[in-house]
Amino acid sequence: MQRRPPTPGRTEPNRTRTALVAIATAACTVGAVALAAGPADAATRHTLPDSVPTWATSTNDAGTVAASTDVEGEVYLPLRNQQGAEALATAVSTPGNARYRKPLSPSAWIAKYAPTKASADEVTGYLRAQGLTITAVPASHEFVVFRGPASVVGSVLGTSLHRYQHAGKTLVAPASAPSLPSSIAGLVSGVSVDQGRLLTHPELVQQGQTPATSTPARTLRQQATGPTGIQAKCSQYDGQNTATVPAAYGQTQVRTFACGYVPKQIRSAYGVDGLAAKGVQGQGQTVAIIDAYASPTIVQDTNSYSKQNGEPVLTSATFAQRIPSPSQFTDQVLCQQPSGWQGEETLDVQSVHAVAPAAKILYVGGTNCGGGLDVAMSKVLDQGLAHLVSNSYGDVGENVPLSSIRGQENLHIQAAGEGIGLYFSSGDNGDESAALGSAQPDFPASSPWVTAVGGTSLGIGANGRKTFETGWGDVLDQIVSSDRGDVYAAPLPGDLVGGGAGGGRSTIFDQPAYQKGVVPSSLANGKRVSPDLAALADPYTGFAIGIRPITDDSTLATGDFVNETYGGTSLASPLTAALMAIVQQSTHVRLGFANPSLYATYRAAPKAFHDVQPPGSPIALAYTSATSGKDYLVTLDHDTSLSTAKGYDDVTGLGSVSFSGLTRAAQR
Repeated sequence: MQRRPPTPGRTEPNRTRTALVAIATAACTVGAVALAAGPADAATRHTLPDSVPTWATSTNDAGTVAASTDVEGEVYLPLRNQQGAEALATAVSTPGNARYRKPLSPSAWIAKYAPTKASADEVTGYLRAQGLTITAVPASHEFVVFRGPASVVGSVLGTSLHRYQHAGKTLVAPASAPSLPSSIAGLVSGVSVDQGRLLTHPELVQQGQTPATSTPARTLRQQATGPTGIQAKCSQYDGQNTATVPAAYGQTQVRTFACGYVPKQIRSAYGVDGLAAKGVQGQGQTVAIIDAYASPTIVQDTNSYSKQNGEPVLTSATFAQRIPSPSQFTDQVLCQQPSGWQGEETLDVQSVHAVAPAAKILYVGGTNCGGGLDVAMSKVLDQGLAHLVSNSYGDVGENVPLSSIRGQENLHIQAAGEGIGLYFSSGDNGDESAALGSAQPDFPASSPWVTAVGGTSLGIGANGRKTFETGWGDVLDQIVSSDRGDVYAAPLPGDLVGGGAGGGRSTIFDQPAYQKGVVPSSLANGKRVSPDLAALADPYTGFAIGIRPITDDSTLATGDFVNETYGGTSLASPLTAALMAIVQQSTHVRLGFANPSLYATYRAAPKAFHDVQPPGSPIALAYTSATSGKDYLVTLDHDTSLSTAKGYDDVTGLGSVSFSGLTRAAQR
């Protein structure tokens, strides 16, 4: 189906990403890192390639880390039969294959493909003997998470840990390629000890904010001028209110931004509003949600919100959680604190409950946004806790060492082999060129073994039906007062980026077979392109939630219940997973990894998906900030170098999701 990121030779700390990818492409080794076992001599060490981030360069070096600095690391163990595991994942996911939709149970997959317990025990025994603390080893033994002082970690790995300036942060990373004694290195495929993993962030955006990258969402920068007289009033449905603005795109009257759509509007727009009368609301389906940390008020908030909107409250049949205690939370500052993830969890839970109110939601929280997320994923996969998993987080592009990417990719392969569908938000910063200097999609959404969900802007009319849908990419222009009256602060569409769906050509992964012939060669150039599907993500046509925000991250104290409006592909991913739950219930089919079925359906019936194309004329919304009182014109469908187009595109993939289209894929 696809070729894994190949294993290059030794990775030097100052190697550029371009050189790294070039070497990776040229290499022919597939699967686990080939580390030749030397004599059983602890003094003979072998380097672990691909374990130094490309940003750990002498130019960015801020000096040695304090010896006592607490550092998390992750050691990855190779699968016993990499080629066989990939072949199984392909077979059970591909229509027409004799093994199609005949996945292995978690226990059977672990017994056949996972690293052995003996190997994991030998690795953990060595790390413990050197003074490190083991914090997690999953039942699949695919990785070992450890912690320890920087001086000890560096000594164990035969390197020194330095501080580097990257993405506006000071991050810890190895100054040279890590190594291990040959007896241990032969059991290991890679190691991660860089804090770049802790830049993994939730993919949500509120109205009036720019999307988060390595920092929490921040208020749009404001000019010094005061508010104008526009004062746009939000609309409960598209077209309810309009506002008079300076001439833009041949008009002076435009729609206003959404107050925030509510569950019944979402169900109607996605074509599942009539299924409740037939007893189809997600019964018998479990949607797992993975995020970092845990909201202390998630049940109370969701029940308050449900009562507010006339929806069923959560019960023991529709909600459960497996979460760490607050004392187990780690790396809060770099991971944006529990408060930075609370809105994400709330959005995920309430949007899934909106679409599939009778489905069971299982929330699994990580102890942090690094190895903790891998542990949370493994809990779901190793125990088969759900057949659908929504993941509304991502890295900044693919700017993660290949050893870490390969380790996480093995989890995706495990999920596919077990018939578990993974849905990842594609990102909120378009092509990431602003942060990285070059265009690339976000990982893990760029993995060929997951379904990447992009974003749309969506109008829902008074009758509950779609009035417009285009690609999510918001550009704002402030409306300011001048001696000529109200004018725009910059030439249209403006210079304030309000977020846009992630996607584009992978710098690492080859094009999977299921995309060939569907994704234009001009986009692919032989590589995996994301996203695969799209759903509502624009905060200015966003979803209303209810939350008691955390006011103190040390005590997890919360404030009063408030309504907020969110967007981002963090909304698109859970909406899609919930819609898949409805489809699985109605068709009595377990889709598993859906991409091969989705693309096969598209080949046979392209109109099964709503093809999101550029609007005939620009669509703009008037927006007034509730906090600053300032007025803006929001122009839609402007997403960095990514663009909507007829057919497959790198903003919305095959098109926007619908119950009918996904049902056709399930029936293949």
